[in-house]
Amino acid sequence: MLKIYNTNIETGNLEEIKQFIKGSWINLVNPSEAEIKKVCENVQMEEEFIRDALDFEEKARIDTEEDDNTILFVVDVPIIEKNEENEMYTTMPLGMIVVRDDFFITVSLRKNRVIEDFEKRKIKNFQTYKKSRFIFQILYLNSSYYLTYLKQINKETEIAEYILKNSMKNKELLKLLNLEKSLVYFTTSLKSNELVMEKTMRGKIIKLYDDDEDILEDAITENRQAIEMANIYRDIFNGTMDAYASIISNNLNGVMKTLTAITIVLAVPTMISSFWGMNVKLPFENNPFGFVIMIILAVVTTLIVTWWLKKRDMFN
Repeated sequence: MLKIYNTNIETGNLEEIKQFIKGSWINLVNPSEAEIKKVCENVQMEEEFIRDALDFEEKARIDTEEDDNTILFVVDVPIIEKNEENEMYTTMPLGMIVVRDDFFITVSLRKNRVIEDFEKRKIKNFQTYKKSRFIFQILYLNSSYYLTYLKQINKETEIAEYILKNSMKNKELLKLLNLEKSLVYFTTSLKSNELVMEKTMRGKIIKLYDDDEDILEDAITENRQAIEMANIYRDIFNGTMDAYASIISNNLNGVMKTLTAITIVLAVPTMISSFWGMNVKLPFENNPFGFVIMIILAVVTTLIVTWWLKKRDMFN
């Protein structure tokens, strides 16, 4: 998908346009080969910059091309992947390309909330021709969404833990495992993003203006807060998963102990009836009440064994 936006200097409104004009913002979402070639031909840049940003395994980094004065920023943005059973929080690369002082391009494999907020005019003081500020606003909003998703992960964790307190369900345990994976992805991506922002903060990559620098500082602060929050949640998760592993193991031991006690109790009347089933001389053999006596003897013996096992805490 290819869309071109431009801020009207007279009205200050964001408008979608069809032409490639200087100062415009070009947004590419999972673009086709034709769209990639069309953009590169019109803005006069190498296709590798766009293709690098479309690699799902691409790490956060900054790449520059001094010959044509093109700068590529790659950062990881948080997304939610849905499957049949659970939602998985993960990250994907977002490419931001500054082509000379003429065009600003964003490239991503799929739609994400960060770019959609700009498209929906939710961001204040946003102009397509102010490229430095645009980048810093994206970085700030991206860090804010990490914090938002981390809070959602924490809330979902509390719900899963509440359900697990009442019954150990594999579904909830798998959900906790997915949430723990999400924290690993977030922590790794946040640290990579921090390196990109700190490198940008030095002012050697792109020109920094005083007002824009404040936005970048806020973005770095939000990102560090997200890193701390993710680390805290990971530590809590590790303790929680270890605790549930111990609980499950303890419950299994309790079940095995109970089954063993039941087996012993059932073995008592079976053993007694086996003795009186032998073809030898036995007590009460000729007694008309022999069967009743043996039933009473088996019941009494079973009750005594049950009492003894319960006293030794063999039943949970």
